[in-house]
Amino acid sequence: MSMTLLDSAGCASAEARADERAANAPHGARRGSGQEGRPSRAGASARARAAGGRGEGERARSSHTPVLARELLELLDPQPGQTAIDCTFGDGGHARLVAERIGAGGTLIAIDRDPLAERRFAALAAQSACAMRFIRSGYAEALAALAAQGERADMAYFDLGMSSMQVDTRERGFSYSYDAPLDMRMDPAQELTAREIVADWDERRIAQLLRDYGEERHAGAIAREIARRRAQAPIETTLELVETINRALPAPARFAGGHPAKRSFQALRIAVNDELDQLDRALPLAWGLLREGGVLAGISFHSLEDRRVKRFLAEQARGCVCPPELPVCVCGRVPAAELIARRSIVPSAEEIAANPRAGSARMRGARKLEEQGA
Repeated sequence: MSMTLLDSAGCASAEARADERAANAPHGARRGSGQEGRPSRAGASARARAAGGRGEGERARSSHTPVLARELLELLDPQPGQTAIDCTFGDGGHARLVAERIGAGGTLIAIDRDPLAERRFAALAAQSACAMRFIRSGYAEALAALAAQGERADMAYFDLGMSSMQVDTRERGFSYSYDAPLDMRMDPAQELTAREIVADWDERRIAQLLRDYGEERHAGAIAREIARRRAQAPIETTLELVETINRALPAPARFAGGHPAKRSFQALRIAVNDELDQLDRALPLAWGLLREGGVLAGISFHSLEDRRVKRFLAEQARGCVCPPELPVCVCGRVPAAELIARRSIVPSAEEIAANPRAGSARMRGARKLEEQGA
């Protein structure tokens, strides 16, 4: 996987490169949930898109509302001069708030594989006092590179799933709400697309994908309908796939529990971007970069992500693993982490009312205790 690194001094050239890549990226047949992106103000986004040009980006950024922003700042407690790693930069909403807290003596390292995020970073870096670096890469690969460089941080955080800028860029094909090519790539340079999965994977493999990554009860029926439909004509757009899913579902399932294609689109997006494997590899890498007292936080939007974050942090906070029948501990294991909250942190009713996309969000975090072997 290619990896682009730049610091705040290279922002202008980075933005130009991002513009060029976006213009040249194919929009035809072409790692990260069921939610339609992280929260944004839909009306403002629509007006911004209608305006077009560079002004569209500025208005979209001003309308972006990062989920659990106040709660994340309380959990991380950024201080002047500290180093932060934003593992999922996206639209830069959380990064902007953290950058303000760490100030001129601080450093923010942003990671994202989407070229649109690189453009957002260039705009933010031009306005921020702290030192800033951007790595265009999957976060597992980027964190591994930072570890190899000997980087240390005071905090690292993940805002998993789609960003609002991705779901609002229609031609990317992330949303089931409007017609677009079946794409779903967070990195437009990669080869695998949702269209290829729908066209080429066998029925059993598609059903397994829908069950494992979408927790879809009707996975078998949907996979059968996909196989039947594609034998007649290719399924190439999001609405063609939505129609196929609707035909496969019994009537009660089409009118209960949200959009009928929600879980299937989640499953496809996770598979296209290898999101769960990325997360499994990234969590220990991010933990390893933290200094003693550093904080790791993860915001998740569905149970597959949340379970992984919960299990990882619980394992770090686990002490003795000796069998209960032993009268004294012989393993010598001590907790490496202190859980900051025993339960997940969820958005307030006010936040959900203002940003319905935040409704499924869950945040967990832990503080690193004395490093083993220190």
